[in-house]
Amino acid sequence: MPTARESLLDAAAAAVESRPWRRVRMVEVATAAGVSRQTLYNEFGGKEGLGAALTAHRTALLLDGFAAQLARRRSLDGAADWILATARADRVVRAALTGCECAGAPPTGAPPARLIAELRDRAVRALPHASPTDCESAIRLAVSHLIAP
Repeated sequence: MPTARESLLDAAAAAVESRPWRRVRMVEVATAAGVSRQTLYNEFGGKEGLGAALTAHRTALLLDGFAAQLARRRSLDGAADWILATARADRVVRAALTGCECAGAPPTGAPPARLIAELRDRAVRALPHASPTDCESAIRLAVSHLIAP
C-alpha cells in the first residue's frame, strides 16, 4: 500500500500531466490522493514544496530508469533514445532536462546541467569503455531533440 507521500506525488504527477502546474490546486491533489489537505500541507509545506518534491521524484525515476536502460542495452544509443521518449511523455522531466518552465511543470530550481551531469556519470559508471565526453555528448544530443525536434 502506498504511503500518503507516494499517493500525493502520484496525484500531483497526474494533475500536472493534464494541465499546467499553475492551474493545479492543492485541494484537487489531496482529494485525488485520498488524503486531507492538511496531510498534504504537513507533508510538503505548500505548493512550492510539493512541486520541488515532484520534480525530485520524477528526476530520480529518470535516473534509475536510465541506469536500467544502460544495464540492459550496454550502449548509449538506445539509452539516449529512452531519455528522449521519457522526457516527451513527462513534462516534469522535460522541464528538468531543458530548464524550460514553458512546459507547464513546476519550477525546477536546479539547472539542467546538474541533471545532465548525473546522467553522464551514471553512463560512465555503467559503460567503462565510454568516455565522459562521449556520454555527455549523447545525452545533450537527446536533450537537444526536446528543444528543437
